[in-house]
Amino acid sequence: MEITWYGHSCFKMTERGLATVVTDPYDSRQVGYEPLKLKADIVTISHNTPGHNFVSAIKGDTHVIDGPGEFEIGGVFITGIQSNGHIKKTDSELRNTLYLIDFNGINVLHLGDLNRIPSQAEVEDFGPIHIALVPVGDGGGLNANKAVEIISLLEPSIVIPMHYATPATGNTKLQLDPLTKFLKEIGISNPEVLPSLKVPNAAALPEETKVIILDYQKSS
Repeated sequence: MEITWYGHSCFKMTERGLATVVTDPYDSRQVGYEPLKLKADIVTISHNTPGHNFVSAIKGDTHVIDGPGEFEIGGVFITGIQSNGHIKKTDSELRNTLYLIDFNGINVLHLGDLNRIPSQAEVEDFGPIHIALVPVGDGGGLNANKAVEIISLLEPSIVIPMHYATPATGNTKLQLDPLTKFLKEIGISNPEVLPSLKVPNAAALPEETKVIILDYQKSS
């Protein structure tokens, strides 16, 4: 399978013969990245804000998943798990949904805007996590410290950071921490940077947790 990052919390996941998944498509006017031009069979929405729910940016006959449940579409198995989202100033809580996405036995966990540390029991319910897509820049999601803590609980094979400040977000209202803050917290000075992550099968995954940074890719 292949995972490509299109900025913020938006990824495209593809595998030959299986449905294509796009996570958390954004309104470019809200997050600063270039407008999305993607096609997908499945779109997952972690929570209902313009930086994560801009479904109209995705072309194709898409199945939209925007909450908890178990789904099987085009050979891909997806489990949506409700969690706490970020707290608004009104003290009302916005629901966040985590998505566990199974591509032929490779389990990808997209944490959305998770802002709390799950209990040990919750983590055990996830089962084995091969690739974790983790918010690291605060701004409603996990900050660097909490991101490192949840990574130690999940023990994934690969961690891909998301939802952090980049030059593209500089002219927006988003208040995000830079990736360097997370890298310092987790103790990595020279992370591996790739245009996309390609994993042929679960046997090819590293035995120890590895952090991989994906370069922002324009979808046009």
